[in-house]
Amino acid sequence: MLRSIFAGLFAIVLTLGLGISSVSAKTVEVKLGTDAGMLAFEPSTVTISAGDKVKFVNNKLAPHNAVFDGHEELSHADLAFAPGESWEETFDSAGTYDYYCEPHRGAGMVGKVIVQ
Repeated sequence: MLRSIFAGLFAIVLTLGLGISSVSAKTVEVKLGTDAGMLAFEPSTVTISAGDKVKFVNNKLAPHNAVFDGHEELSHADLAFAPGESWEETFDSAGTYDYYCEPHRGAGMVGKVIVQ
């Protein structure tokens, strides 16, 4: 009987603990094209924790995309044309992830996600 009570309490604590950890993940927004109309990601570098997401939002001077060097699974090769068009990528592993906009790479539209 006592063992059943402890098992039940453990299950509740574990469930609450898992629920809290999923809530602690955050989403950081990166604009594709600056508010001033520059061909750049804004901000160009973001630092997040493993498990966090980056939301890429088409802003100005479309079309834009985000291609990650050596990480095809994170790349969004489709071009975003509509203002406000967006997508999210989750970064599960620590590291530095460099990316660029294919149409505007030559203009210096590059960015970096640092995952701690």
